[in-house]
Amino acid sequence: MIYVIATVDVVDGKRSDFLEEFRKVVPQVRKEAGCIEYGPTMDVNTGIPAQQPVRDNVVTIMEKWESIEALQAHLTAPHMTTYFTKVKDLVVGTKIEILRPV
Repeated sequence: MIYVIATVDVVDGKRSDFLEEFRKVVPQVRKEAGCIEYGPTMDVNTGIPAQQPVRDNVVTIMEKWESIEALQAHLTAPHMTTYFTKVKDLVVGTKIEILRPV
C-alpha cells in the first residue's frame, strides 16, 4: 500500500471552481482498481502553534492506493486526462508526495 499527498496550488480566487471540477471525477477514481481512498481536503485554522499558516489557494488531495502500479494507471486513466485538461487554467502547480507505511 502507498499513500499519496497531492498539494495543488490553484489560481487566486479559483479554489471553488477547481473543487467543482475535482468532485466530478472523484466517483470515477474511487471505482479504479487499487484505489482505497481518494478525496480533497483544505487547511483548517486550529491555532495549534506547530501548524503551518492556512493556505487559501491550496487543495490537498489525500490518497491511498494498493500499489505504485495502481497509482500509475490512475494518472493515465482517460477520465484523468479529461480532468487535467479541464483544470489546467485553474492550477498554478502541483506537488506530490508518495509514501509507504513503515
